[in-house]
Order: sequence, then C-alpha cells, then structure tokens
Amino acid sequence: MPAKSERIRTHSAIRPPDTRRQHGIQTRGHNGPEERPLKPDTPRPLRLLATLLVAWLAAQACVHLNTPLPWMIGPLLSTAALSIAGAPLLSSRRLRNGGQWIVGTVLGLYFTPAVAAQSLALAPWMLLGALWALLMGFLFGRWLLWSQPAGTVDATTAYFASVIGGASEMAAFAERVGARVDLVAAAHSLRVMLVVLVIPFGYQGLGLHGHDPAAISRVGVQPMGLVLLGLATAAGALAMHALRQPNPWVLGSLLVALGLTASGVELSAMPGWLSATAQLSIGISLGTRFTPAFLHTAPRWLAATAIGTLGMIAASAGYAWLVAQATGLVPATVLLGNSPGGIAEMCITAKVLDLGVAVVTGFHVVRYVIVLVLTGPVYARFVRPHPH
Repeated sequence: MPAKSERIRTHSAIRPPDTRRQHGIQTRGHNGPEERPLKPDTPRPLRLLATLLVAWLAAQACVHLNTPLPWMIGPLLSTAALSIAGAPLLSSRRLRNGGQWIVGTVLGLYFTPAVAAQSLALAPWMLLGALWALLMGFLFGRWLLWSQPAGTVDATTAYFASVIGGASEMAAFAERVGARVDLVAAAHSLRVMLVVLVIPFGYQGLGLHGHDPAAISRVGVQPMGLVLLGLATAAGALAMHALRQPNPWVLGSLLVALGLTASGVELSAMPGWLSATAQLSIGISLGTRFTPAFLHTAPRWLAATAIGTLGMIAASAGYAWLVAQATGLVPATVLLGNSPGGIAEMCITAKVLDLGVAVVTGFHVVRYVIVLVLTGPVYARFVRPHPH
C-alpha cells in the first residue's frame, strides 16, 4: 500500500479539453472548462473580458521582452498561473474554435503548388514520423506506469495519457472505457505546455529561425478575397464539425485553404493581427485548463509526465537530426514536425520562426490521422484487460 502522500487523489486537477462535449461525452466530476465554481456571482462576460485583458497584457509584456511566440506563451503562462492561484478566469469555446479556424486557414495558405509537391515527396518520411510518434507514446506509457506506486494507476489510464496527438480525443477515449480522465487530461495538457515552452525558448537561445521559409500568398491582404476565404474555410470547418470529425476547426479550414492554394487560387493573405488573435485564444485555452487543485493532485504523476516529456523532446531531437541528414531538411524543421507537441502549437511555432510551415504541418496532419485511427485497435488488441 503506498503512503498516503503518494496516493493519487480522485478529484480532478485539470480541466479536460472541452471538445469532448461536441462528441456528446460528459466527464464525471467536471462541470466543463467554462463553469468553474469560483465566485459564481461574477458575471460570465466580465470574467471573459478580464481573462482577455490579462492575456493581452501578458502578450504585450512578452513582446517587450522579445520572448518567442509572445501572443501564445504570454497568455498561456499568465492564465495558467492565475487559474492555479484560484482566479475565476474563463475560456470561451467559441473563441478557441475561432482561433483554431484562423490557424488552420493560415497553415493552408503555405501550400503553394511547389510546396504541395515537396510535401508529397516527403510522404514516406511523414509516415515514418507517425510510427515514431507511436513508439514514443508506447515508451512514454510504460514509463508512466512504471513510475507510479503499484496499484495506483492502471494500464488503460497510462495508455491514453501517453498517446502523442489528439489530446481531446484521448480524454474522450479514456472517458468511454472508464479510465482516469483527470490524469489523462493532466498528462496531455502538461506535455503540450512543456513542449510549447521548451522548444521555442530553446530555438531562440540557439538562434534557430528563418532557415527554411515557405512562400506564402503574393497577393497580400485583399478585403473581398479575405471574406471569401473566411467563408470557404468556415464552411469546411463546419462540415467537419457536422460530420463529428476530430479537431474540425483546424483540419476543416486547413483542408479548404490547402486545396485552394495548391490549385493556384490565391484569394488573400491573413492579416497579422488575426494570426496574433488566434495565438492568444489558443494560449488562453491551454492555460485555463488548470485549476487550483493541479499542484496538489498526484505530484508523482505530474513529475513523471514532465520527465517523460523532456525525454521525448531529447529523443525527438536525435531522431530529427537523423531524418535531416537523410532528407536534406533543416533539423529544426524536422523536430517541430516530430515533436510531442500539438499540431496547432507546433505549426504556429514554425510560422513565427519561418521554419518550413508546410513541412511541419504535413508531418503533424499525417501523424494525427494515423494515431487517431490506430489508437482504438491498439488498445483493444494489446492494452484492454481481457477476461481469463
């Protein structure tokens, strides 16, 4: 029996990603990310306005300090710290979805005909990257299971907490099979936050940027074209959402913008302020998942997640160097495409640092699809307890 201080408590320390509700899934013991029971007398619009103000001020501070990805890292750190401290901050699902829609659209604009052809040529390496993610996830899961006191974490929880990609979908899977959703959500959110912080700051410290810029729209910002582009990509996102596809706001808008750009149709570029707004909304979405209970729940689990994440980053750096030697790509670009981070966060990093946005996006989209397709079958075949 583990010591009381090492037992993993059952209350949630972190809000699971809220996209599970769009799949009709409710989380036991959670009111959802927009219903934190703190100061219920505070009007919701006021809480959202205060959250946006905090995030904007933090972004401005990061711009002044010349930090990497200031419009995402500033809001992420400020809202996470205040949320853990008990401030009644509020994330908006519509704001987050809008940010993801803009990010998907921006990423699709990088796939000019020449860049799309280059990405197709790299398809075998993208498939290999998906296998690398599956291997990392397997080893990460074994590490999480081994690091915890016997009997405190089951194999199912460790498995869904360790899959690289689809954090919202993994929490939904975990809910359906009766795993510890709070631990799964905590592991994914902490992993993504660490990757978002470690890699951009590491790149800035090493001076890694601007080596492999992808050509983007030559037409500039065209008001009417921007409206048409927005309508088309919003339709794609809404269609994916109606079909209950995962991550519809990124993938739906990305596929439409990619199809238009790869076909030579250039309607408009994306204004810089819209891109910054998207990063701010994603930073808020990541930061406000944390609750005051986060630091007090399962410290050993959180420590193991952090150590495992740093190990995966280091291993991915070595893997990226090998792939770069074989393909002639820039190692920094390959690492962004094969890191244990999320698609939106890593592609934003590639965009801000001009590190092969289309290549990074291609690696992540292929990995995302393959991981989601194989997660269920792998669980059923190798992880799910079978009656004797």
